[in-house]
Amino acid sequence: MADAIHNLSARELSLAYRTRQLSPVEATRAALARLDRWENRINAMYIGDAEGALMQAAASEARWRRGAALSPLDGVPITIKDNIATAGAPTPIGTAAGDFTPATADAPPAARVKDAGCVVLGKTTMPDYGMLSSGVSSLHGVTRNPWNVERNSAGSSSGAGAAIVAGYGPLALGTDIGGSVRLPAASNGIFGLKPSFGRVPIYPPYLGRVTGPMTRTVTDAAMLLRELAKPDVRDYMSLPYEDRDWAALLSGDVAGKKLGLMLDVGAGLPVQAAVRDAIEQAARAFEAVGAIVELVAPFLDQSMLEAIDRFFAARLFADVRLLPRERQQKVLPFVLAWCRRAEALSATDALHSLSEINRMREQAIAAIQRYDFLLMPTSPITAYSATQAAPGDDPERPFMHIAFTVAFNMSEQPAASLCAGYDHDGLPIGLQIVGHRFDDLGVLRLARAYEDLRPSLRPWPEP
Repeated sequence: MADAIHNLSARELSLAYRTRQLSPVEATRAALARLDRWENRINAMYIGDAEGALMQAAASEARWRRGAALSPLDGVPITIKDNIATAGAPTPIGTAAGDFTPATADAPPAARVKDAGCVVLGKTTMPDYGMLSSGVSSLHGVTRNPWNVERNSAGSSSGAGAAIVAGYGPLALGTDIGGSVRLPAASNGIFGLKPSFGRVPIYPPYLGRVTGPMTRTVTDAAMLLRELAKPDVRDYMSLPYEDRDWAALLSGDVAGKKLGLMLDVGAGLPVQAAVRDAIEQAARAFEAVGAIVELVAPFLDQSMLEAIDRFFAARLFADVRLLPRERQQKVLPFVLAWCRRAEALSATDALHSLSEINRMREQAIAAIQRYDFLLMPTSPITAYSATQAAPGDDPERPFMHIAFTVAFNMSEQPAASLCAGYDHDGLPIGLQIVGHRFDDLGVLRLARAYEDLRPSLRPWPEP
């Protein structure tokens, strides 16, 4: 193979396995070697299992040799986020106050990638309860961005994003309830898909929460989505199953597509100049191949973002207050201070917050009606300090940087982030593509088209 093994995509590995140019054991060893080189610098892994991974790879190699691969992804290395249960491992959800009882069963996404024969290298880090879009955790410590280890990897799929950049295999599973797949994708310069709500079965399901693929390429994400979207009766909120080979359907014509360009969502942090410039350049690239681009007015207001803050603070506080005092004291102080504000909320406050979330949902769906897709920044800022729980480290204002992402969790629309360039410090900038509800294929197609239109990407960083 001309490229280093750890830089090969899942699609390239699959072809190499089929043609016997490489084996799953070689690919797994290459991924583990990257982990050995990077991990003490970026802290992306919660649990690693090198011996188990090599055993899985050997079993996959035997399947390929006898023509009995379980899927095209058989033998491809993958990491799984802490909060996606895997049998035999604890699922503490990123907090030292978590439950360390080993899970008795795989959650649906973990079960699907094991069914597909993927080699599970281990589980990745996340912040306490997934309630931060950073890599700061009372349990895992600080996860850092491989592009600059003094900067944040974003979150809450913090380890997943960093692991993809570092070459711990081409596939990762993240979860997203307010931007937790897309924000790490933006900060780390990779691809992340938040599918339509219910497209990928999960357990337990919850308002806005999805599992999505995190990869270096759109094609790899589409290949992984084919496995993840297979049905699981445990998710009582899932969509009807569509038996699609998503990767085989990625070609599509951009000409004539109506794209709404949103450079101001109406709430949260202002967009940095470098981010704005990169998104405008992406819009011009689409125009150059025949797309119709129009500027879209903001659809959020600050009260909606504050409602999200109150609602999720109340949700977490309801759980934290039931913990024994000694366990409460183990929660990251930032997260504890944030959720304890909910003590002052009334039932009326909670219901008002839910009403504002429903208004956010309505406005997000209305914003796209005149367009095929929306284009916007994934995050208004590039990666901030690694040790900050949120930009500014203020538990009174923890969600100011998620305004471009969170609405599409509430509205259940598919949305993806992919690298659109870099700021003056060499930090990646994310372009977010948003589609109509259930049009996951359309989002993947437009993202795949942009891979060919965007400026050349920089080489992946080395430790």
